[in-house]
Amino acid sequence: MTEEPTRGVDEGALRALVPRVLAALVRRGEDFDAAEDALQEALIDALRVWPEHPPRDARAWLAAVATRRLVDARRAEAARRRREEHRPDEPPDAAAEEGDDTLFLLFCCCHPDLAPASQVALTLRAVGGLTTREIAEAFYVPEATMAQRISRAKRTLRGRRLDRPGDLAVVLRVLYLVYTAGHAGRVDLAGEAIRLTRQLTLATAEPEARGLLALMLLNHARLPARFDAEGRIVTLDRQDRGLWDTREIAEGVRVLQSALALERPGRYQIEAAIAALHDDAASAEETDWSQILAWYDDLVALTGDPIRRDPAAVLGRAVAVGHVLGAAAGLRETDRLREVLGERHRWHAVRGHLHELAGDRSAAASAYAEAARRATNIAERDHLLRRAARARV
Repeated sequence: MTEEPTRGVDEGALRALVPRVLAALVRRGEDFDAAEDALQEALIDALRVWPEHPPRDARAWLAAVATRRLVDARRAEAARRRREEHRPDEPPDAAAEEGDDTLFLLFCCCHPDLAPASQVALTLRAVGGLTTREIAEAFYVPEATMAQRISRAKRTLRGRRLDRPGDLAVVLRVLYLVYTAGHAGRVDLAGEAIRLTRQLTLATAEPEARGLLALMLLNHARLPARFDAEGRIVTLDRQDRGLWDTREIAEGVRVLQSALALERPGRYQIEAAIAALHDDAASAEETDWSQILAWYDDLVALTGDPIRRDPAAVLGRAVAVGHVLGAAAGLRETDRLREVLGERHRWHAVRGHLHELAGDRSAAASAYAEAARRATNIAERDHLLRRAARARV
């Protein structure tokens, strides 16, 4: 422990403890909503007390204080029998519970009584550690709307025994969203998503779990080259491939091969195969776009109405079409998405790329500028403005 209490508390380390303590409380039968409220009070106490009196076991301290808050609440409301008669101020040393309770909490948040959107939102909040505002941005809804959704989800779970596992498909989607949030800049979340997905592959034989792990690893391997020294976005075709993590790529390929060997391909396996082809190319010019297009064909075939149900896959396929069949063909593919994605910045950004591929720099500049106008992320907006400026030169 530090000898200078004024330095304060490592809030990152403190936040990492939250899902583990919350899961332990829920696992022993505490109500989810009440447990989260009690834990929030314990965190406030930790920020006040720990700088001068750091605990020997931070996790046990939080669990003990949160438990006291739960007991106090039950006493005040006279709603339940008191579970404990006494808790010491400093919890006794004890071995941590075996296993990772975070995975248990992940499945609890994907409870079958919750709507899929609520399952994702609650898990991103409780397990991923995202703020309500960050989750709202991921869903493209106002923060107040997301706050209501999370509150409703917790009310739905109130009084329920969390002993039914959630839907694995929802769990995989949640992990993907947590990783995406981390990959966009919060590397701690990306690492946590990879860690949890790795654990999940040990708990299930479902090949899509391995496909998701492979996809994360293959994308995460490029992270060191994704931003330049000034923190600006570097697109895949301009990245220094010497910075890519070759060990992570090799692991991702091995995991993907083990999943594909089961011959039950799904979305994450296909997306991982596309990522692997990008990672395998020594340069952007050597990218095997024909194989990538073939995998995109498989991806869009997974849904009956891909334009409305999976427009992101159709948009990605349009880029591959542009590289294989020509930019004009790719642009025609994006035209099919105008009604669904025409208000999103990514649609305009893809059209800018395809116009640039066709050599129409004026149209490319206009498309990039329109994409920048619609972008909500500052780094992406600045990147698109630079692309527009380059196209005008």
